[in-house]
Amino acid sequence: MMDGVRVIVLAGGLGTRMGGELPKVLTPLNNKPIIGYLVAELAKLHLPHSPTIIVGAKAEMVREYLGPEYHYVQQPQQLGTGHAVGCAREELLGTADTIVTLYGDHPLVTAKMVKRLVEKHCEEQPAMTLGVVKVPDFQDWRKALINFGRVVRNADGSVGRIVEFKDATEAEKNITEVNPSYFCFSSEWLWENITKLSNYNAQQEYYLTDLLKAAFDQGEKVATIQIEPQEALGINTPEELAKVAEFMEQKQV
Repeated sequence: MMDGVRVIVLAGGLGTRMGGELPKVLTPLNNKPIIGYLVAELAKLHLPHSPTIIVGAKAEMVREYLGPEYHYVQQPQQLGTGHAVGCAREELLGTADTIVTLYGDHPLVTAKMVKRLVEKHCEEQPAMTLGVVKVPDFQDWRKALINFGRVVRNADGSVGRIVEFKDATEAEKNITEVNPSYFCFSSEWLWENITKLSNYNAQQEYYLTDLLKAAFDQGEKVATIQIEPQEALGINTPEELAKVAEFMEQKQV
């Protein structure tokens, strides 16, 4: 099932909000760098190709920690998630049928989830498959998910569109199915469309999530799987680091 699959891990962030000198993915989480948890899960998949790690800020430190068994691509400027994946286009074009994109600062992702994402994608053959999260509310630790894009479903249950929180109506903000941006792509479709992304937004960045709109605009099929809500948690602040550390400790009990 994992034949013909390549995994891209975005790991180029500076992590300025973490308050330290390390690249964000090397921030210690229960005495282990954040990215260490994700790559340990990916190792369980026995992928045919080493994961591609997109490095940027202080890339040499990330390379030194992970070692030579990974495939590295440099993102020369921090121009958004779409730009980061696009940096790998030239090297990965034609090398895989399926591309999975993950984030080095999301340590609760499991190998089981990635495998399910690929299986669903292979089964339905859409342009892209998303891992989505359904929660009862945005209370307690789930507050971390409140700013995620909302999944708007059609009457038949298929995905109609994803509405970013900042663009959502009050009714849409009440939707409790959200998109943590774990994607599995048809590689041919991805590499054709990644070059069409624009940076006409407040941050002047190229967003990987804009590929969803491209798929919908083209009438392409978009599939989903439901994933465990905790797997959606990323780390951007010391508070989020503490919350994820707490989850880690609970898992070990």
